[in-house]
Amino acid sequence: MLANTPQSRVLYVTSEMTDFVKVGGLGDVSSALPRALRVHHDVRVLIPGYREVLAHQGSISVVARLPAASGLPACDLGKIQMPDGLVVYIVLCPELFDRDGSPYGDRSGVDWIDNDVRFARLGLAAAEMVSGLADPDWKPDLLHLNDWPSALAPAFLAWRGYSIPTILTIHNLAYQGLFGAERLPALGIPQTSFQIDGVEFHGKLSFLKAGIFYASHVTTVSSTYAREITTPEFGCGLEGLLRARSDQGRLTGILNGIDETWGPQSGQRLSDALENSDWAGKPANAEQVRKTFGLAVSRGPLFAVVSRLVHQKGIDLTIQAAETLLREGGQLVVTGRGETHLESALRKLAARHPGKVGVRIGFDEAEARQMFAGSDFLLMPSRFEPCGLSQMYAQSFGTLPVAARTGGLVDTVEDGVTGFLLKETSLPELLGALSRAVDIFASPRKLKAMRRAAMQRRFGWGLPAQQYSDVYGTAAASGAG
Repeated sequence: MLANTPQSRVLYVTSEMTDFVKVGGLGDVSSALPRALRVHHDVRVLIPGYREVLAHQGSISVVARLPAASGLPACDLGKIQMPDGLVVYIVLCPELFDRDGSPYGDRSGVDWIDNDVRFARLGLAAAEMVSGLADPDWKPDLLHLNDWPSALAPAFLAWRGYSIPTILTIHNLAYQGLFGAERLPALGIPQTSFQIDGVEFHGKLSFLKAGIFYASHVTTVSSTYAREITTPEFGCGLEGLLRARSDQGRLTGILNGIDETWGPQSGQRLSDALENSDWAGKPANAEQVRKTFGLAVSRGPLFAVVSRLVHQKGIDLTIQAAETLLREGGQLVVTGRGETHLESALRKLAARHPGKVGVRIGFDEAEARQMFAGSDFLLMPSRFEPCGLSQMYAQSFGTLPVAARTGGLVDTVEDGVTGFLLKETSLPELLGALSRAVDIFASPRKLKAMRRAAMQRRFGWGLPAQQYSDVYGTAAASGAG
């Protein structure tokens, strides 16, 4: 059994880590959670050797040469130690990872054509660390995988006859890692696994389904989302398998935390720091946000969007609601990157309303932090939201989320107390919630009470780390998947 002691060895496998490279919330989680888990276990991270990782100032020592397998190239296993002592292993394979772009695609947003090989190599490297082919001084007792890029690891272990507990965390079920069935031989996947009880998904190979099927335990990033993904509406075609895992007691929702460096007290790169239940610094930050986005001086409410600009996030609904928001005296600032047509629509909205709407395509953490600190309301009318971090960041700065009643938003926003929840994700519901927000803004006493309640919420990593540690113990006690 995996003892709940610092000696238990856990390998946390991820395709993003904010220390080096970040696309979404996975990067933040992969930076914070392994560190929080070190209270309970000896946790180390495994990540691909992207260009940004290779540029890290620390010295990378090579601890092993991992052999080629089927169509997966040989690679080196590197190792670095972060300033706080966290050990990070790196899959060193320049032909796969040393590229100019994101972890998943080129600068124009097009997925790398060999993503199946790239992330099968990551999963196989994790399995090889279990087999003893990697670091001779450290072998994991448990693997913790994240999303489809590392989800083949439990399958590789099963195919090679290794039996240790494996945990797969689903951060977003919509991204499954689907590839043609003809790719099985090149990836070293046995043909016998290409069936409903295996890796097959509607005639294709699904990395994520492989992980769900072969892992000892599946977690996802909020309790509500864990229930939602067992239904046809949110299950993305995998609801049957996930419902079976839930019935077996092998599906658990654990709400993400947020790193304490995002707290308002840190004052990092803010015009004026905020303290708990004290938002005196908000006007200075609001003024800076308005300057940054070219908005006019205003005493009206400032609404913000800090998000990937994709259909999932309800950006189209925000655009449709903007005219009403502006007529009510509000202003809107948006930062993010995503679908081209939504980026274009936002630019056109800003062009129609100079001084009232500001849009910046891209992401800058300091700018986002200032938007959380200076805005009055954060818009998150998501069609689904496994967890969401922005609503937690916002509340810590006394900024009230206007959010859909789904996933982690339900688990972190209290309607009428720390924010506003839509009954359903629709334009009428969003307009109704915006009207409620504007009314609260016009009532200083009520606004102060909600801000105070929001800033008193705590979303640290201590409790999630303990819950993950408990799942590790449960998975170890029940045997490997």
